[in-house]
Amino acid sequence: MKQVDRILEGSLQGKRLELEDIVALFESDEIEKLGHTANQIMLRKHPDPITTFVVGRNVNYTNVCDVYCRFCAFYRPPGSSEGYVLPDEVIFQKIQETIDVGGTEILMQGGTNPDLPFSYYLDLLRAIKVKFPSITMHSFSPAEIRKMQVVAGNIPLEDVVRQLYEAGLDSLPGGGAEILDDRTRKKISRLKGTWRDWMDVMTTAHKAGMNTTATMVIGFGETMEERALHLLRVREAQDECLNNNYPSPGFLAFIPWTFQPENTNMKRIKATPEEYLKTLAISRIALDNIDNFQSSWVTMGPDIGKLSLSYGCNDFGSTMIEENVVSAAGTTHKVNIELILKLIRECGKIPAQRNTKYQTIKVYHENDMVEKDYVMQN
Repeated sequence: MKQVDRILEGSLQGKRLELEDIVALFESDEIEKLGHTANQIMLRKHPDPITTFVVGRNVNYTNVCDVYCRFCAFYRPPGSSEGYVLPDEVIFQKIQETIDVGGTEILMQGGTNPDLPFSYYLDLLRAIKVKFPSITMHSFSPAEIRKMQVVAGNIPLEDVVRQLYEAGLDSLPGGGAEILDDRTRKKISRLKGTWRDWMDVMTTAHKAGMNTTATMVIGFGETMEERALHLLRVREAQDECLNNNYPSPGFLAFIPWTFQPENTNMKRIKATPEEYLKTLAISRIALDNIDNFQSSWVTMGPDIGKLSLSYGCNDFGSTMIEENVVSAAGTTHKVNIELILKLIRECGKIPAQRNTKYQTIKVYHENDMVEKDYVMQN
C-alpha cells in the first residue's frame, strides 16, 4: 500500500496524523483522493445534507496599524492622511443595517492602532450591547488584543480578555494566525508577534469561556513542515481546551485560505485553487477535534467555494455584507444570500442559516427564498 493510501486509511480508522504524515499529504498530488477522505470524515461529523452559513458583516473600525505586515494592502501607518477611525454612530448604523437583513454577527476588526486607549474598546462594546443586545460580537484578532494590552499598561492578558468579555465581546475570530511558525512570521510580519503570542490569546479566551475560530493562510513561501506544524499546534490547543474542561468549546471552526499578493509589498505567485483545496482537505483530516470547516469564498470565489463542500467543508462562512481587507488586495468576490442558497443547492445540499455558535436558525427548503436582499456596501 502506498504511503498516502496508508495514511488516509489510518485516518478513516481513527488514527491521528503525525507531523511526517501531514507533510507527506502536502507533498502528494493526489488531490481528489485527499478530498474524498476529507469528505468522508466531514460526513461522519455532519451526516445530514445541510450546509450552513451566517449572515454577518465586517466592520473595519480603523485602518491605522503599526505592525506593517508586508502582505497587507489595507493598513495605513499612524499619522497617515488616509488613516481613519469610524465614528461610533457609523458603527451603530452598520450594525442596524445588518440586523435589518436578518444578520446576527459582527466581525469587527481593524489595525493595531496605538492611538486608541483600552477604554475605547470597552466603551464601544458596552454601547453596542445596550443598543443591540441580540447581536453577536465575533471581533478583534489576537494582534489587536495584544495591542490593547500594551495601551492598557501591559496589564495581564487574562485581565484584558476578561474585561472585553464582560463588556460584550462574545467570540474571537482567528485572524492573524497566518502561519503559526516563527520563521515565516518574522519574514512577513516581524512586529506581529510569535505564534505563541497568537495562541496564548486564544487559550486565554477559552479559559474565560469564549469560543474562537482558527485560520491558516498559505502562499507566503512557507515549507510543508511549517504548514503541518500550524495544524498540529491548533490541534494541541484544542486538546488542551477539551481535555481540561474549559468553560468553552474552544475552536468552533477552522478556515484556511490563500495569500492575496495584489497591491501588497510581497510579490509572490498566488497559490492555485488546487493548492487551496488540498490544504482544506488535509486540514479536515488532521484536525480531528474541530467540527466545523468554513469555505473561503471571499478569497477563492463562489465556484471554488462550492467545490470546497466536497473537500471537507460543512459551512459556507459569512455573507460578508461588507469586507475591506481582502478586497484591498484586489480580491472582490461578492456573494449575497440568494447566491449562497443557489450555490449550496447546486451541490445537492440544503442551506441553513446559523449563528456564531453553529446553532441552526433557519433551514431553507427547496422553494424557500430570502425575504429581503441587500446591496453590498463598502
